[in-house]
Amino acid sequence: MNVKKTDSGDWESSQKHNKSRLGYWTFAWVVSMAIAAFGPKLIWDFAILPTVVGVLLNLAVGFGMIMANKRHLQGLDEMHQRIFLEAGALTLGVGLVCGLSFELLEDIRLITFEPQISHLVVLMCITFLGGMIAGKRKYQ
Repeated sequence: MNVKKTDSGDWESSQKHNKSRLGYWTFAWVVSMAIAAFGPKLIWDFAILPTVVGVLLNLAVGFGMIMANKRHLQGLDEMHQRIFLEAGALTLGVGLVCGLSFELLEDIRLITFEPQISHLVVLMCITFLGGMIAGKRKYQ
């Protein structure tokens, strides 16, 4: 019977590689988002073809980042996967409930400004970070 032994050094090396890959994809996605957002205004004067290419590039790099995140998550041990899952579930719930309620406030004229997606993104980032910190403390 062939039993493959795993070395902790291999696992750590794999983790480092997955984190680096996720970091590169995330950086590339942020750059592609900046190109898609600011290119039409600052570089090509709202020309249709480069704008569409910029948005499609952003989507493609975004899906690459999602796949890198998936690979990173699959490489984690069960405890870290659980922490990520709980933080993600909390973020999804908070994002959905608070995002829709925030939009409703404008619709029923309880606030005078228009809610922006950036408000929701910031809330979700803070929620995920808080969920990850709480999860790490919970399982220490």
